[in-house]
Amino acid sequence: MDNPAAPVVPAGADKDAPLKEDIRLLGRLLGDVLRDQEGDEVFDVVETIRQTAVRFRRDDDPDAGEELATLLHKLTREQTISVVRAFSYFSHLANIAEDQHHNRRRRAHLLQGSAPRSGSIDYALGKLREAGIGRETVDEFFRDALISPVLTAHPTEVQRKSILDAEHDIARLLAERDAPQTPKERRRNEQLLHARIATLWQTRMLRYSKLTVADEIENALSYYRITFLREVPALYDDIELEVAAHYGGEPRASHASYLQMGSWIGGDRDGNPNVNADTMRHALTRQSTTILDFYLDEVHALGAELSASTLLIQVTPALEQLADTSPDASPHRSDEPYRRALIGIYARLAATARELGVGHILRKEVGHAAPYLDPELFAADLEVLADSLRQNHGAMLIQPRLAGLLRAARIFGFHLASLDMRQSSDIHERVLAELFARAGVEADYAALDEDAKRALLLRELAQSRPLFSPYESYGDETNSELAILRCAREIRLRYGPRAIRNYIISHTEAVSDLLEVLLLQKETGLMRVSSGSNDAMVIPLFETIPDLQRAAGIMDEWMAIPLVAGLIEKQGRLQEVMLGYSDSNKDGGFLTSNWELYQAELKLVEVFARRQVKLRLFHGRGGTVGRGGGPSYDAIRAQPPGTVNGQIRLTEQGEIIASKFSNPEIGRRNLELLVAATLEASLNPNGASGVDGERLKRFESVMAELSNRAYKAYRDLVYETPGFTDYFFEATPIAEIAELNLGSRPASRKSTRRIEDLRAIPWGFSWGQCRLLLPGWFGFASSVKSWLDDGDRDAKLEELRAMHRDWPFFATLLSNMDMVLAKTDLAIASRYAGLVADVGLRERIFRRIAAEHGETIRCLEAITGATERLAGNPLLARSIQNRFAYLDPLNHLQVELIHRRRKLADNADPRVNRGIHLSINGVAAGLRNTG
Repeated sequence: MDNPAAPVVPAGADKDAPLKEDIRLLGRLLGDVLRDQEGDEVFDVVETIRQTAVRFRRDDDPDAGEELATLLHKLTREQTISVVRAFSYFSHLANIAEDQHHNRRRRAHLLQGSAPRSGSIDYALGKLREAGIGRETVDEFFRDALISPVLTAHPTEVQRKSILDAEHDIARLLAERDAPQTPKERRRNEQLLHARIATLWQTRMLRYSKLTVADEIENALSYYRITFLREVPALYDDIELEVAAHYGGEPRASHASYLQMGSWIGGDRDGNPNVNADTMRHALTRQSTTILDFYLDEVHALGAELSASTLLIQVTPALEQLADTSPDASPHRSDEPYRRALIGIYARLAATARELGVGHILRKEVGHAAPYLDPELFAADLEVLADSLRQNHGAMLIQPRLAGLLRAARIFGFHLASLDMRQSSDIHERVLAELFARAGVEADYAALDEDAKRALLLRELAQSRPLFSPYESYGDETNSELAILRCAREIRLRYGPRAIRNYIISHTEAVSDLLEVLLLQKETGLMRVSSGSNDAMVIPLFETIPDLQRAAGIMDEWMAIPLVAGLIEKQGRLQEVMLGYSDSNKDGGFLTSNWELYQAELKLVEVFARRQVKLRLFHGRGGTVGRGGGPSYDAIRAQPPGTVNGQIRLTEQGEIIASKFSNPEIGRRNLELLVAATLEASLNPNGASGVDGERLKRFESVMAELSNRAYKAYRDLVYETPGFTDYFFEATPIAEIAELNLGSRPASRKSTRRIEDLRAIPWGFSWGQCRLLLPGWFGFASSVKSWLDDGDRDAKLEELRAMHRDWPFFATLLSNMDMVLAKTDLAIASRYAGLVADVGLRERIFRRIAAEHGETIRCLEAITGATERLAGNPLLARSIQNRFAYLDPLNHLQVELIHRRRKLADNADPRVNRGIHLSINGVAAGLRNTG
């Protein structure tokens, strides 16, 4: 927390100079707040620790390492909390400064008129034009596409909404400093920054009570208000302008909604007993309230702006008619039809809001009006205004607000985001077993083999009578599951068919798992035998390595069933399949998970092409590389040929949501990256592989061999090494993470210490906290080294280099691993290993991990030719290196506190627990993608 004022850096001398200046400014202000709030003694302790950590990290000074350990060990409990908070908040402030710098550099790039950057719509359209792709093909893509980021909540979401709101204010104030300011304005800006940082310091960073599903819903909705409500419609407008610029002619307004938001929060009950029918209702009520509040504010603002008088302009008959239906009878507005029409629209929106459960409407409407039956009618009224303006010299008045509102109405409707339902297949089996038994159809359904289950389910699906009887009694689980499905039907009727349209089945292992959900939909009115249609698409989730290997066969059998073929026909010959990255990684390791996902996708493409059904893949990507994370743009473009086709959904999880979408400009850029990548991957005639057929087959053969070897190495360590589970639970803060009030979902599926039962999210999060990030790289070196040693080493190494150079899939895989390795730190990890009580176990396992780590770096360097991490991304490399000096003390403090808690029986001391939990927050913020 530097105290001196930041020096002035000459413009153009260093592209990163403004970033350094911002970080120094925020660090100085945080230091001032620390001195003011905690006193000079604490400030001096923090500064000494910071300077020693910088010396240890940047100067490679071993004496500094000893000094740092001594300093931290001598801290009192009260000092420890202040030091952890200081370094945690610095991580948060550095993130804000980096986001602002990304925006600054992007604007500078655009102002300089430089060539379009990859990841932009401009770049994607340029590449397609070069390849001879015409405008009609591009227009067809946007007409038929669905690109959907799906927000999920899970146990590594560490941010409180109060903290997010304060940080959003700091980001806004920091951005204002890039505009010319008078000395007085500059001082005022710095005063406000100082005040907001003081607010942060005085705001509780952690939750003292367990996070509820309702809290998770509110956290997610804050990103709509910050980013999505305005940036998604604006991106549509930009894309139309870009298409016109590349292909000529006027922008073609489209009513298609190809970019739509999705959510799991309130509907994902897999492993979360806190999600039920009430949480689903609450989720939709809050989502609807959020979007209707936005519409009401925008319509009110439009009423102030569209003041045109019929004494000066003409209007269309349709607008006159709309104005005449308004409850506004004021003579002062008799010549202002746009205002009268908007007052009527506002009244109808207010009535709609009340109908949909909105409890408080800020501005009371002028008079009574009937509610809108659906959002299309609301959009139609707005279109009447736009059409009248276009025909009567008012086209320029549409763009400032009306265009965005009209676009938002078509994108968000009255539901805001589609809520997915998700449950585990074993729950469905138990519910149906009880229904069958109570109905006297089958006494022990669970004991049947797959063929018998399938035959029974198909017979029941052909029956019009239900299994459920209101005169029978059922267990709580059965009643809850049926209530959820009945609630889904109510929600669709209330908010529209897009409110809920997907049902995802975790742990799909057989066709019967899919048929079970169809039968449960039939029992609750979501599927109708008479019409052969269902309201919620049944979507399998293939997660483990064996599940991924079975995926294509299961889907082939599923689509061969006549009943299912009819349902798919009514779905527009479209079927979605979800692929899980997290569990496949925990099951088989980083390399094997990526390869099995790739293989599963190729086989699914083949099956779907034969069945003449369009495949939509839903990628269950997490934050870490070990859970499918990494840059979304590269990941989409590296998908196997034929797997995108304008249809893609992918999860956005935990702190990644804050990283991507808490800043509206960064959020807009991330949304553009998704659309651009999907556009390129779908329409690029050369396919996503970038490699000709014969070479691709050879590359895939090598990859299959590497995967087999990596799988054995990973499984041998994680599942077959005696004592590894004990090592993991002692050498990482998994136990402390499980106790932290991070999310509404338990960290483990069962109350055991088995890694098999641990959820993949806290598994990856724990390895990130101890700076090993093992799920993102372990097994790679063992596979590559043994493969190279088994034959002509030089020729094989050249083959790997060619794969990295020419195959996007392999290049992306190594790029992601490179990023993970840049964030690992064996010295820090060794401190965590020191928490393992059994010295022999500690040395045996850590030595093995360290050896694999060293070999991984050597193998990566031999293949890529880069001797430093992130050589192709120097900005990220500098960012990571710069923040290490502030992360290191947090890790050292976390180890010290965990040691105190475990060994000194301090687990009853709330200050020690609070310090650990604060350090978890700070490390997660500093690494940015650890969950």
